[in-house]
Amino acid sequence: MTFKTILLFGAPGSGKGTQGKILGSIPGFFHFACGDAFRNLRIDDPLGRTFIEYSSKGQLVPDGTTIELWQRNIKASTSNGSFHPERDILVLDGIPRNPSQAEMLKHTLDVRAVFHLTCSNMNKMVERLQRRALRDNRLDDAHLEVIHKRLQTYEQETKPVLDYYGPKLVHDVDSSESPMDVLRRILNLVAECGVREKG
Repeated sequence: MTFKTILLFGAPGSGKGTQGKILGSIPGFFHFACGDAFRNLRIDDPLGRTFIEYSSKGQLVPDGTTIELWQRNIKASTSNGSFHPERDILVLDGIPRNPSQAEMLKHTLDVRAVFHLTCSNMNKMVERLQRRALRDNRLDDAHLEVIHKRLQTYEQETKPVLDYYGPKLVHDVDSSESPMDVLRRILNLVAECGVREKG
């Protein structure tokens, strides 16, 4: 089965999680945040231990582990009735995190659009991450050194995903605006791209 999918894409602190949560609350959309799924794992779960090992250094979790977690969560969400693949748009945030993962998921995801949340103010993204670390007790956002490593990893390993999907699918959205304005832009693009109508 393939899932009608839109990707929320951008550097750590660009606002993917905020927009994903809002979209996920709208009927017909199902939001999956890969980072949240990893953080919700118990420490005695092998996947949870792997996440802590890599995220504490600002590194990406290995591809196989990430895909396994995603598959496990999508299966559970379908079984419990929170995700209806036949009618819902899957909103992915934090996966695929590199071109290799995009390739691994190409027969599963029918990607209709990629919303690239851009923020030219690096200090603003660092501030967002530090605030989030305090609010949500997130180890991977707590130290400036780890934050800079995560931003560097994004530039080197994750950003090439935009080239994988190509300019036809990628839409830049200025995430330095208010969350409401960013949401309005995304919803307008969803309508313009005909995300629901295809296929």
